[in-house]
Amino acid sequence: MAQNALLVMDIQRGIVDRFGEGAGYLARLRGAIEAARAADMPVIYVIVRFRAGHPEASARNKMLRGLGGGAGFTDEDPGAEIHPDIAPRPADLIVTRTRVSAFVGSDLGLLLRAREIYGLVLTGIATSGVVLSTLRQAADLDFRLTVLADGCLDADAEVHQVLTEKVFPVQADVVTVDDWITSIK
Repeated sequence: MAQNALLVMDIQRGIVDRFGEGAGYLARLRGAIEAARAADMPVIYVIVRFRAGHPEASARNKMLRGLGGGAGFTDEDPGAEIHPDIAPRPADLIVTRTRVSAFVGSDLGLLLRAREIYGLVLTGIATSGVVLSTLRQAADLDFRLTVLADGCLDADAEVHQVLTEKVFPVQADVVTVDDWITSIK
């Protein structure tokens, strides 16, 4: 049977620390995760993680070249851990990627096909990064899409607003966490 999955993207210690929690963000996200679990909806955590020295980060890639040869988002980096406030449970899946879209450099597409998941509910940090890139690719792959507007954060509030109010609605339903929770009960 085709179903939906909740994607919780880049809610890692180092990213949350950089963006801040902002007006109860993690509590809202935890509410969405708990509601998905209660509805027997798969929860899939998507994280970014690199090998030591970041050999996956090309100097030609403007978003990744700042990583250089450092230790950020490697196995040794505590900042790469999923934030403990929304820690995964054993039944949850964790997908590791090395690019901006959740589909690139990961096995997300394979996992979704194997589980016959054709609808995605997107959350994460940043709205203009992983959420935008994943939404665009998922739309081209014919997934049904929902974005939890207040389940996403961005460093630029105006960019977040433009994306969630003008760009995303062309390819996805955009709702609040509370409205989505009510809709799946």
